[in-house]
Amino acid sequence: MLLGIAGLCACSRTVVPPAAASLALPARATGEQPLPPFEHVVIVVQENRSFDDLFATYPGADGALWGRDHNGRKVALKKGDLAFDNLGHTHFSFDKEYDRGRMDGFDLVRREARGGKVPAHEYAYRYVDPAQIQPYWTLAREYVLADHMFPTQSSGSFTAHQDLIAGDTTVAPGENVIDFPTHQPWGCDAPSGTVTSLVTSSGHYLRDRGPFPCFDYATLRDLLDAKGVSWKYFTPSLSSGSGRAWNAFDGIRAVRYGSEWTTNVVSPQTKIFQAVRTGTLPAVSWVIPDSLDSDHPGTKRRDTGPSWVARVVDAIGESPYWKSTAVVVLWDDWGGEFDHVAPPQLDSQGLGFRVPCLIVSPYSRAGYVSHTQYEFGSLLRFVEDNWHLGRLGTTDERANGIGDVFDLTRPPRAFVPVEGTYSQAYFERRPSSGLPVDDE
Repeated sequence: MLLGIAGLCACSRTVVPPAAASLALPARATGEQPLPPFEHVVIVVQENRSFDDLFATYPGADGALWGRDHNGRKVALKKGDLAFDNLGHTHFSFDKEYDRGRMDGFDLVRREARGGKVPAHEYAYRYVDPAQIQPYWTLAREYVLADHMFPTQSSGSFTAHQDLIAGDTTVAPGENVIDFPTHQPWGCDAPSGTVTSLVTSSGHYLRDRGPFPCFDYATLRDLLDAKGVSWKYFTPSLSSGSGRAWNAFDGIRAVRYGSEWTTNVVSPQTKIFQAVRTGTLPAVSWVIPDSLDSDHPGTKRRDTGPSWVARVVDAIGESPYWKSTAVVVLWDDWGGEFDHVAPPQLDSQGLGFRVPCLIVSPYSRAGYVSHTQYEFGSLLRFVEDNWHLGRLGTTDERANGIGDVFDLTRPPRAFVPVEGTYSQAYFERRPSSGLPVDDE
């Protein structure tokens, strides 16, 4: 099954030029408006939280106070800490929890606790105390919370980060990479013999039968470069004692072995602040957190994630960039955590379980909860439409755009700083952890 033949994936995707793309766009979301002319889009990525885990009790959102276990028993959600044991969130875990749309298997996945793995039981049925994630709730109240954002795949972080730059992970007709490679780092720097797993168009899971994780498929970078639109990928330091660091573009051969590896893949991630200060913010940015600032559940008791996001938003909001920038904050996958909404199954990959999404801009509708069905391809479509790039021809073709979240009848709003426990200086002064943002 294409073992080690990454080059074949280039033939599976056709980039659609603007003229052709304009002829066959999918139906737009109800009430969607033309996009404002943004000069900058910043995609801030967080890790491993379901929508209900962070916003189960948010007013006006599609949240929940209870779920069902695999016996059909009603289980009340418990309010808990942001610090939370890691739950299984592979494609196998998704199938257990999804249970053909019944959404009743969250008690069956494994929980990493006390140095081992045990069944999650009722531990999975919880939500985070809003007081511990106040910056996220503040952004939702001031701007837009999307409560039906679905990841492209029913899988974990490796493919989720690929989907955020490419829309899917097609490596051959009817075959998509899913889950994570057999060795780290994940990407072209993986050791020889590393392979991936596949899911076929008929839903068959082919464990360890996919190619080496160095791909030739097109990404949003190709469309941006073709139009001369600037971009950067702000990511934690790539070298570490563990040798396990990774980022999405490490999996893209043309970037990893081209000049953009040193010019456009920028480390550490805190250089986003320098770009804003010096007036060198590119048109499109992806911002990946250090492991210490990731919301990823696990044994490390992290509480800096909400402040990290708040400081990135504040830096842009308090700069001359504010009036021309849209900031999208989202979580890459659900982390195995409870969510009550059965995701539409659009193909053999997914969609995956809902993740939170915040859309912050001077044109965002104040306090608006968007119930429109979005997916990661919606963000690619947003960028493509804003700069008239054409289409990648992946999930950007089918995805709803996000134009309904903007109110163009009003002038751009003034920015209000977001409170958070940790300062920008804290993040800029603290050394990088050297740890991967995720390993599942």
